Amino acid sequence: MVARLHRRTATGKIRLHILRTLTCSKSVQRKSITMDALLYIHKLKLKLEAINRELASLVARKREHLSVMKQLQLPKKEVKVEKAEKGVVVRVTCEKGGDKLVSILEVFEEMGLVVLNARVSSNLYFAMEAIVVAEEEQHALHVKSITEAVIKAIER
Repeated sequence: MVARLHRRTATGKIRLHILRTLTCSKSVQRKSITMDALLYIHKLKLKLEAINRELASLVARKREHLSVMKQLQLPKKEVKVEKAEKGVVVRVTCEKGGDKLVSILEVFEEMGLVVLNARVSSNLYFAMEAIVVAEEEQHALHVKSITEAVIKAIER
């Protein structure tokens, strides 16, 4: 019976020591350690509420940003072809989706055009700017024919 009582008090002391360590309490009395633990739990709850408020504001800001991006009116299909020093500059802007880059490059190949330099982006929409030249002198660089071919490639 006495051994059981010693075990129980030893277990209680160990638990109090663990609680005192977790809460960084400097108290020695059981009641003070318990009050420090309750205060620690209350502070943790306040921190959790602050984190949840910050998360809610970030989610609201993300939603607002996404709705603004959706409302941003981008051209559905825009193809600009301009003559330049080294050939023709082709600028394409359209909606994302499909293999637009591949189909545009195939059109250039069919027309006998070589791409010297190109920049492609597909973050919010598909955008490409390329400088193309005729592979051989026989292939003329007609702005209108290149524009029509690229528009057909986009619509595929």
